Amino acid sequence: MPNVRIGSWELGAGRPLFLIGGPDVLEGAAHAVRHAKAISAICREFGIPYIFKSSYDKANRTSLRSFRGPGLKRGLAMLRKVAAAARVPVLTDVHSPEEARAAARVVHILQIPAMLSRQTDLIVAAARTGRALHIKKGQFLAPEDMKNVLEKAVSTGNRNVLLAERGTTFGYHNLVVDMRSIAMMKSFGYPVVIDAGHGVQAPSGGGNGRVSGGDRSMIPVLARAGVAAGADGVFLEIHEDPERAPCDGPNSWKLSDLPGLLRSLTAIRAALA
Repeated sequence: MPNVRIGSWELGAGRPLFLIGGPDVLEGAAHAVRHAKAISAICREFGIPYIFKSSYDKANRTSLRSFRGPGLKRGLAMLRKVAAAARVPVLTDVHSPEEARAAARVVHILQIPAMLSRQTDLIVAAARTGRALHIKKGQFLAPEDMKNVLEKAVSTGNRNVLLAERGTTFGYHNLVVDMRSIAMMKSFGYPVVIDAGHGVQAPSGGGNGRVSGGDRSMIPVLARAGVAAGADGVFLEIHEDPERAPCDGPNSWKLSDLPGLLRSLTAIRAALA
């Protein structure tokens, strides 16, 4: 398996569990830096490589009235401050080839959102930047379909690719996370991440038609099951006050509860070694 290199870190098989996490959407530079520093300090206690994640624009929103973020220019400026102040790798979503090229000048990992996981031009353009990619499996794709998605990225010569499981939709405002998906995608030879936060999401607010809902109490269940199934990393939306988060609060994990969750996840990873 070609492990992914991010700076001095090697992520994947035989390496420590890693965490991708942060506020779902950027709320301000100071807010982002504060979260990045706090999460990084917690991860150091557990020997976990940490990648800060936050979005400058949440383009896939339930409603026109949903909060989207500060936009590309202001958002990338905030992410540059996070990388410099917290000294951690940074990841963000991109939605077009143009955004991919702009974001690659600032962040370390480009994320292909689940809803865009079949967009060939976007994936190829993002891979051609030379930055590592984090590609989420579309809610409408079977895990074996991700092999074609992966081939689009590595066709450019870029083999620094992470794949993520984040659930499958059958409609009716719910997602189902099949842990077999992790083994299936790992068979392609690349590291796999369990997105435990978005896996508990209730798209379209469970039917209220305004914002997505979710059940954060199930985040530990999915995270632990995912690591036990062989996931190399965990993706979490993390917020100091999820109840007041402007985006995806119901499926965000509370910052103060992070140590307890990581303690159990690292124990599971160690038991598999």
